[in-house]
Order: sequence, then structure tokens, then C-alpha cells
Amino acid sequence: MDHRPSSHRLTVPLNALRAFEAAARHLSVKDAAAELGVTPSAVSHQLRGLEDSLGLTLMRRVGPALELTEAGARLAPGLAEGFGRIADAVGGLKEERSSGPLRLSMLPTFAAHWFSPRLIHYPFERAGFDLLISTSQEAVDLAAGAADAGVRHGRGLWEGLQADLLFAEHVGLFGASGLVHDDANRLRQSISGMTLFLSRHRKADYARWNASLPGGPIRPAMVVTVDSAGLSLRAAMDGAGIALAGLEIAAFDVGAGRLAALFPHHVATGAGYYLVYPQALARDRRVRNLSRWMVEAAEDSRAVAARP
Repeated sequence: MDHRPSSHRLTVPLNALRAFEAAARHLSVKDAAAELGVTPSAVSHQLRGLEDSLGLTLMRRVGPALELTEAGARLAPGLAEGFGRIADAVGGLKEERSSGPLRLSMLPTFAAHWFSPRLIHYPFERAGFDLLISTSQEAVDLAAGAADAGVRHGRGLWEGLQADLLFAEHVGLFGASGLVHDDANRLRQSISGMTLFLSRHRKADYARWNASLPGGPIRPAMVVTVDSAGLSLRAAMDGAGIALAGLEIAAFDVGAGRLAALFPHHVATGAGYYLVYPQALARDRRVRNLSRWMVEAAEDSRAVAARP
């Protein structure tokens, strides 16, 4: 079958063709109206407009019944096939979306430091929990179908998207476990000879955190700006320096002994991490399953406190 685009362009309203196709199939304006969810007068108006556009009579009333004219009989099968193929194509997409894996996009730092460590508890064996996970530094276009859902960092206001709060964010200073000192002065002396790895997105947060630090601000030997908080945390875990990062994101690595909170001081950023998805998917079983699991998994992150 030749699937090349036709050179013919539609010159009549699609709604009028849909009304005629339904009326021709039912041979009833009333039944066509019920199928399309409009009034019989609306269907009749569409039919008259279509006939006027074509300059042809497509249906006639014979007693109480409708019948197709020769022109109507020629037009009806092609429209039935065309609308049938449209319905099949749309139905296939809806079926794939409702029964296939949920396509989830998230920031790499969130994926590596928060989501991945908790996947051991994810109920993959249960129906409706299949995932197709991708990571991106940029927010993908969910409305355009680039993914079904995403995890975003911000204040929860994204036009056209439902946003379920996972946790509000607080930032603190982290380093390798061996850096922790009971003596705050010794800790500050150590930091004065170290490199601070700071995400370019965290500069304002660092300024607020450092300005409000009890005992006065720290003064690291050097500040290296990196592309993401994930890179700064990796550098801190490797012993290359210290990092400012979200307590909730760092919580798993702190619990595993790979990182330590250097000061019991943290500040709220006013932002948080959200599971977001188009409002049309708010009732999707897979989205509801994922949202419920992630919100429950985030409960421990909400209660994290930095402890030296």
C-alpha cells in the first residue's frame, strides 16, 4: 500500500465529514448525534454545510428513513475507512501508553543519588510498575510526548503539568567522613586549605548558607564551579574537596558512610523535587502507582538533618 502523502488537500470541514460518515453509517441523524455527543440539529447543520460545499446532495429523506444518494454512496466508504484508520492509530497509541512501560525522565543527579539507591525497594514485580528511565539536564517536553512523567527541581509551577511534591529541599556542606572534627576551629582550618566544588546552580544557595553559618562564613582555598550537584558530590566522596548539596539528595551517601555533613547547619532553598506529568495522565494507573511509591520513599528524605 502506498503511504505517501496525498497531493489533495481537504477543502471541507473535518467535522462535517465526521457527521456525514456517522449519519451514513446509521442512516439516522439522531443516532449519529448520539454517537458524536452533539444535538441532531448540529448534525443536520453540518450535513447541509457539507452538501453546500460540495454542490451535491448526499442524503435524502424517503418517508421516515434516510437513504444515500449516488454521490453519498460513493463518499461514505472512503470516509468510513479513513476514520477507521484514524481510530485505529489513536487507539494503538492509547493502548501503548496505558499498558506499556511508563517513560520517566529525571535529572542525572537525582537519578544517581536519590532514585537509583532506592530502586532495590521498587515493586517491579507488580503490574503497572514497569519503567523506561532516561536522564537529562534539561526538562524534556512532556506535553509533546517526550516522556510520560518527569522529576523536576523547582517551585512546583509548570504550566499544564500536575506536580506532586516529593520533598522540599535544604542545603548543607558535605565532605569525606574523615573531615569531621569535634573542634569547629580545626574543621574551619581544614576547609581553608580545601577546594569547594560548587554547582553553577547553587551559587545563590551557597551565599545564603555561608552568610548564615554560625561562627561566621567559611573561606575555602578555591571554588571550582561544576555543571551539576552530582559532580560536586562525586568530588567530595573522592576526597578532592567539599561540596554544597541538598541534604535529601545526599542522605543515602551519608548513611552509607561515603559522605558526611560537616556542619549541623542547613538552609531551605524554597525549591523542591516534584514528580510532574500532564494533567491528562492524572488518572493513569501507572502514574498513580509511581507517584504513591515515590512520595512514600521520600518520607525519610524529608526528615534528614545534617549531623557532623
